[in-house]
Amino acid sequence: MRRLPLPLLLAGLGLGLGLGLGELEPPVPSGAQCLEHDCFAVFWTPGSFAAASAACERHGGHLMTVRSTVAEDAIGLLLRNRGGRLWLGLRLPTPCTEPERRLRGFQWVTGDTRTDYDNWAPSGRRCGQLCVAVSRELSWEERRCEEPADGFLCEYNYPDSCPRLPAADGASLTYRTPFGAAGGDFLALPPGSTAFVSPMGLQLLCEAAAVGGRTRWGRSEPGAWPCRLSNGGCEGSCEELDGTPRCSCPTGKKLGPDGRGCLSPCAGAPCEQHCVPDGESFHCMCSEGYQLGPDGSSCQDVDDCVKVPEVCEQVCHNTEGGFECLCHRGYEMVEGHCMPVPNCSTGPCDHICEDVPGSYRCSCDDGYVVDLKNPTQCVRQCEDGRCLAECDATGLSCVCPDGFVTDHLPDGVTLCVDIDECENNYCDHNCTNTPGSYTCHCQPGYVLVDVNDCKPISMEDNVDEYSGDSGPSLPFPSRVPPKAEHLHPGALVGITVGVLCGALVLLAVGYHLARKRCQPPSSMEYKCGSPREKEMGLQQVSASQKV
Repeated sequence: MRRLPLPLLLAGLGLGLGLGLGELEPPVPSGAQCLEHDCFAVFWTPGSFAAASAACERHGGHLMTVRSTVAEDAIGLLLRNRGGRLWLGLRLPTPCTEPERRLRGFQWVTGDTRTDYDNWAPSGRRCGQLCVAVSRELSWEERRCEEPADGFLCEYNYPDSCPRLPAADGASLTYRTPFGAAGGDFLALPPGSTAFVSPMGLQLLCEAAAVGGRTRWGRSEPGAWPCRLSNGGCEGSCEELDGTPRCSCPTGKKLGPDGRGCLSPCAGAPCEQHCVPDGESFHCMCSEGYQLGPDGSSCQDVDDCVKVPEVCEQVCHNTEGGFECLCHRGYEMVEGHCMPVPNCSTGPCDHICEDVPGSYRCSCDDGYVVDLKNPTQCVRQCEDGRCLAECDATGLSCVCPDGFVTDHLPDGVTLCVDIDECENNYCDHNCTNTPGSYTCHCQPGYVLVDVNDCKPISMEDNVDEYSGDSGPSLPFPSRVPPKAEHLHPGALVGITVGVLCGALVLLAVGYHLARKRCQPPSSMEYKCGSPREKEMGLQQVSASQKV
């Protein structure tokens, strides 16, 4: 057996394992599909979820997100009925799956869970480091992330794309994308893609969109290529004079530096503010308040305050690109004009005027008050039910405050007389008339519910919240009775002695009255004696009669 030299053996191991001899080139996709802004590629390279994700990221992509049926259709075209399982961009950030949720707790590698589509294979709740792979039947299966899958799907996103080049007579086209996909059946190509045209020997590049333009095919050499292939790359018209293709632009535009694009004459113009096209040339202009500088491109501020006639009535303050009008002290700006600040010399106060900073304040003489509708006027203050009416100069039109009516006296004086609203029975119960108004009062047992009406006080208003008694309410004192206090022991002894002394006095008086009643003259003593005593007394009387 022939032995390989040691350097070649080490190089082979390095290329196969990627050990310290530089990073391996990303694998070449087996197929790709591109839309206007997205490209999808399939890689039949076995590996773990982490290795697949890293391979997609090398060309600015990520593992594929399947958020709609459009992405599912792209997967079907990429698989082409080939068996195996491919990693998708779904991984589980939580300890266990949540089968009741649409994505079962999984998250896209883009960091979100937004989707309008899912196609899960039947599975219960599982735990661990799980990722998702798609099978030949396009169903989603949960797998352990460290286990190798048969390959993976990558997704690349772009802001714009170049259209497929139209077929030219006798020419064949081959495209190559930035992520390594090659072929001739692409419908759209992302920026950075190349197109090889044979037998012209032409290589074109899908260039990123210029400012205000779209992504289009171009090349590093300036000028047009053969007009039969995509108009020679000209934005305007393509012509071949003496066998040499050339581009031309419509009126008002000029050829760009690449000899194919058309630009405005103002493109790249040094004008500071405004550029106005002038055929294939231009000239600069400035906004109002500025004037063009000596260099023909810069703009300088115009001092409006030195213009004649003056732009302001009193004080002018120049600003960048304009000016500001101000007023002297004692004046204020009113609709663009300086007007004197109102004070007592110009104020329309009816009675008394008081100067205050920057204005004035009106007040009224005694017996008058400020009119609420016109703070500069005064009206009579009616307190006793009669006051003078406010009349015009002719005396034909007189006005009274609310709650008063006019009363014309014979001497021509018009008074305002208070209306007694209580005579109109506005109140349910009692009424008190006031100047210009009235006040209602309710009888006992009623309460005022609005300005005029009374309602009985409901039993619920007086029920003790702790008693639960629903019987008739008892009258309650208008003042809270004094709080009971404990008596001092000495006071109790004094009260007891006093009661006993009073009882003894009453007994002595009763005894004295009884004795006085029972001791009359001797002829009447029997009335109060015992029966025996009565008998002895009768005997004594009989004896004396005998003598």
